[in-house]
Amino acid sequence: MICRGAPGISPRFLSLLRAEGLGDTHVLDVGCGWGRLSLLLAREARRVVGLDRDAAQIAEARRRAAAAGLANAEFHEADVDREDYGRFAPDLVTSHLFASDAMVERAGAALAAGRCLALVAFHVDQWRETGRVSRFAYDETRMAALLARAGFEAETLEVEREEQRFASVEEGLAAAVGLQDRWKADGRWHRYIAFLEAGGRTLTRSHLIVKGRRR
Repeated sequence: MICRGAPGISPRFLSLLRAEGLGDTHVLDVGCGWGRLSLLLAREARRVVGLDRDAAQIAEARRRAAAAGLANAEFHEADVDREDYGRFAPDLVTSHLFASDAMVERAGAALAAGRCLALVAFHVDQWRETGRVSRFAYDETRMAALLARAGFEAETLEVEREEQRFASVEEGLAAAVGLQDRWKADGRWHRYIAFLEAGGRTLTRSHLIVKGRRR
């Protein structure tokens, strides 16, 4: 069964994955969470392994795989910045909204020449209105350097950006209400309010779509 897409996953990113010919592929999905991407790819790939350090998310991914009858999807609790990916013998390493130097380097060590790493990372413009760049965010230059260092030839480095615009402070606050607790914890919330009170009327989501081929 082929599922063409899923809410919250870039169609462009999926097209890059499918260009590899998923039918006989062993996919390793790093930072898989509850399996949004893993479960989608398991409908097309031979085998999908998802890794995440959050035990509750892994349990949910297993539950969803069982409910969907996807026997070719398995999930393991693991520190993805320390895990040896090679033991899973991946043909393709993926990640959706997670990236780190360690992850890219481990993918480079696990993949054979000609195989791919494809991921979606937060771009440095993500939530730029808060005045703080996430430590998990990358720009094109930094990601290109990381890929080269890990033994990849960069094939795709594209930014997908969505900017919401508001007519009032109240609309801006309403758009970010789901992020309020997290932003209060890391100091972003008061900066965002200050931005709105100073006349700012935008909120930016920005992701970096990456595909690199192992040299």
